[in-house]
Amino acid sequence: MDLRPYRPEDKEGLLVAFDSNVPDWFYPEEREKLDAFLDALPGPYSVLDHDGTIVGGAGYSMHTPAMAELRWLIVRRDLHSNGLGKLLVYSTLRELSKREDPPQISLRTLPQATGFFEKMGFHVVSNTPWVDMLKKLKVCP
Repeated sequence: MDLRPYRPEDKEGLLVAFDSNVPDWFYPEEREKLDAFLDALPGPYSVLDHDGTIVGGAGYSMHTPAMAELRWLIVRRDLHSNGLGKLLVYSTLRELSKREDPPQISLRTLPQATGFFEKMGFHVVSNTPWVDMLKKLKVCP
């Protein structure tokens, strides 16, 4: 399993990984948003490549110097619960700390995913149809 920067030829593999998670973890209408996101990456994005097959990805973008956002965490459905999501989140946070210096990172997810992110130090800040979560990256700003 190789963790490496996204390349345009990885797009189809990420869309396949996305499709494997519909409808439990993503809504079908989000596919177009992912497609557009991959065409115009707003920040670093990494993929997990297993022998030439893309099985997951994650990245981040900066909203302000004080706030980053975790973007499009995807792990192929048949590979859930193998630590790949954690690997992607923690490697994205490590990459963020090398390039930027925000005190916080946010994300938006579905209610059923909040437990996963809470285990990594995120907490719920709002809960409408989507759940907005936040993680402090610095103890003192």
